[in-house]
Amino acid sequence: MVCFTFLKIMMFVFNGVIFLGGLTLLGIGIWVKVDGGSFASILGAAAPQMMQLINVGYLCIAVGAFLLIMGFMGCWGAMKESKCLLMLFFVVTLILFTAEVAGAVVVLVFSSVADIFVEYLKNWATKTLKNDYGKQEDLTAMWNTTMQELKCCGFNNYNDFNSSYYYQAHNEKYPPFCCPESKECQESELQLDKQGCLHEFKIFLSKHGKIVGGVALLIGVLELAAMTVSLILYCEIGTRV
Repeated sequence: MVCFTFLKIMMFVFNGVIFLGGLTLLGIGIWVKVDGGSFASILGAAAPQMMQLINVGYLCIAVGAFLLIMGFMGCWGAMKESKCLLMLFFVVTLILFTAEVAGAVVVLVFSSVADIFVEYLKNWATKTLKNDYGKQEDLTAMWNTTMQELKCCGFNNYNDFNSSYYYQAHNEKYPPFCCPESKECQESELQLDKQGCLHEFKIFLSKHGKIVGGVALLIGVLELAAMTVSLILYCEIGTRV
């Protein structure tokens, strides 16, 4: 009896974490839709055909809502001692866990695809900075937001602006983001230690990559634990005296 009660409590704990995680993702998804990031906008302009696949806001909302339902279903199944709900929770969690493992394997096996994508993005970014920055308002606003947030200059470095439309239209001056006093400057006044946005973005990913990996590992452990507890509860219900 004590063991069964402990398992129910653990089921509540695991699914409470899942429920809170879903609530957090739902909030992030809503926030992203209200105030989308500049990189998503740039990627949409570079490859609009891919936007349906990487719409982060809708993805977070969908996953968040799914986790909310899963957390509620697990807690309700444990509280009501419903074998049907517990088995449904186990099956859905098993499918989700299997899909996550398969996705991780695909990412590891096809990691070279990322290099191809970066090269494609590099060619597009260099071209737009040369020909469209300062001319097209939407692209200019995207790059301004990106360079301001990441504190970077150009995609590779300030050389991306050499002989560009902006450079020629502004009396051979570089954008404020490349200059020490945040105002247009000539080459002799450049802030030479200012890195390109690609470099800063890689640093951002390297700093937060371990956090993302840790969270993913924690989620996997919680899923395994929740599946184990739900299966034990399923087997125990109806057999207790």
